[in-house]
Amino acid sequence: MGVGDVISQQLIERRGLNNHNVQRTAKMMSIGFFFVGPVIGSWYKVLDRLVVGGTKSAAMKKMLADQLCFAPCFLGAFISISGALNGLTLEDNVTRLKRDYPDALISNYYLWPAVQIANFYFIPLHHRMAVVQIVAVAWNSYLTWKVNKM
Repeated sequence: MGVGDVISQQLIERRGLNNHNVQRTAKMMSIGFFFVGPVIGSWYKVLDRLVVGGTKSAAMKKMLADQLCFAPCFLGAFISISGALNGLTLEDNVTRLKRDYPDALISNYYLWPAVQIANFYFIPLHHRMAVVQIVAVAWNSYLTWKVNKM
């Protein structure tokens, strides 16, 4: 999450080093450390128990469960947590969810189903988080830009 925020601030927003918001990067790192990492890691373990096997069918079932059940809830929680850490009131946070959630979910569906099919079919459980983290650098850059734009 921290690397994604640095990329967002430097390459997408073009803030430059002098205008880099270190506090924002620290907030995003804390969301990654205390929320994203533990939640996604636990979800993959649960998903592996729910859908057993390494077949194409099992990979498709895992991807569908991941994208239809987990991703919508996770994105809503992520946007809400980042809003709360940015000091938004409940009303402002609801407004932000209404504004940003649909775009984030649609963008999620452009990227993650293909990644997850490959991840669930070819990658053993103990390496899945690494694969996700590699792709997530780009995804997190988008998400941090999305939740921190005014």
